Amino acid sequence: MNITKICVLGLGYTGLPTASTFATHGLRVVGVDNNPVIVETLLKGGLHIYEPGLRTLVQAAIGSGNLVISDHLEPADAFVIEVPTPFYPDKRADMRAVTSATEAIVPYLRHGNLVVLESTSPPLTTVNLLAPILEGSGLRAGEDFHLAYSPERVMPGQILREIIENDRVIGGVDPASAEAGRDLFSIFVRGEIFLTDATTAEMVKLMENTYRDVNIALANEFARLAERFGIDIWEAIPIANRHPRVNILRPGAGVGGHCISVDPWFLVEAAPDLSPLISTARRVNDGQPQHVVELVGRAAGSSTERDELTGRRIAILGLAYKENVDDLRESPAIEVAQLLAGSGALVTAYEPNRIDAQLHGIDTTPSLESALANAEIIVLLVGHAELKNLNPGEISKITPARVLVDCVNGWNRPAWEQAGFRLYRLGDGSWRDSGIHGS
Repeated sequence: MNITKICVLGLGYTGLPTASTFATHGLRVVGVDNNPVIVETLLKGGLHIYEPGLRTLVQAAIGSGNLVISDHLEPADAFVIEVPTPFYPDKRADMRAVTSATEAIVPYLRHGNLVVLESTSPPLTTVNLLAPILEGSGLRAGEDFHLAYSPERVMPGQILREIIENDRVIGGVDPASAEAGRDLFSIFVRGEIFLTDATTAEMVKLMENTYRDVNIALANEFARLAERFGIDIWEAIPIANRHPRVNILRPGAGVGGHCISVDPWFLVEAAPDLSPLISTARRVNDGQPQHVVELVGRAAGSSTERDELTGRRIAILGLAYKENVDDLRESPAIEVAQLLAGSGALVTAYEPNRIDAQLHGIDTTPSLESALANAEIIVLLVGHAELKNLNPGEISKITPARVLVDCVNGWNRPAWEQAGFRLYRLGDGSWRDSGIHGS
């Protein structure tokens, strides 16, 4: 298929890198977003998201004249949908953005065009949702135009490299559609491209993230058990992983981000009778923020002989859903902060990668110093490199806090205790005299 111009709908964490990468590889690209703030920011030379190297890539794409930022579509050879797919409070997939983007394509759809959905979606979305909407144009999917699903498979912080180097799966509503998708993405993808049907491609993406979610849930349960049994899970996991067929992941404050914490629910929604393990794992990980709050409460009580958080001044370090990124979507760290505030604590939060973050009910601050200035307890929720590398001696000079709660095994206990701090760690019940093990 000969493709010279495409429209990318959605300029978020994957849409903007995708549009820019196509543009720097010679295609004419119209990057479309219905958020006027995003469009205006990009037109003024700014960025609304952080990703290493992205600013340079976007500037090169726009500077080449190949990438045009717009709030409306144009006729093109191919349309790539990169919009969010969150879920409702009852965990059902919210497909409104996908529906809206698909409907926007209909007036521009022409014979021979290609439409690709990249947004993570429940099984059968391409054939049962997109195809009927697009066929409202009078054209038939697989006959008059190509329709495919090709999920993004990238990790924040590594997007620009992985979008090119990772293997890619492309599922079409018919073989010709899958081949047309391969023609498009082979423009820049260096990894192997696997062709299949659309529903298999949707399932593959959900399987990948569900696999990780289930295994993180296992690690989180191991951490809770370690606290009960009075051992250190951070010692136990590396030993267990010496087994040649074992790879236990790291526990933490929960699971966040737009993929791993969301995608498994799509399978549970589609077939609840066949997914009890997936559903249970989701509940374990969704419950981890509350477990962290209980850990903080026990640490606070053991230091003052109080068992409550009301009025306690707590500094939260890290709000992103994972280390070294600025992505706050579905972040368990935010949930921990909100739960602590709901328990009566006076919470101040610092996120080094989003110093302008504004959260309902949470006092955020743009500097580490202001977060720690009046704190009694410091909670490390995200293992950003700069937070893990804090100097205990220097920190002791800028905060009255002497109680630490480390949820990511980011801090060296002897170094911090030598500086006068008492450190509690998620998954570490070895310090029985602390009074925080077991329940």
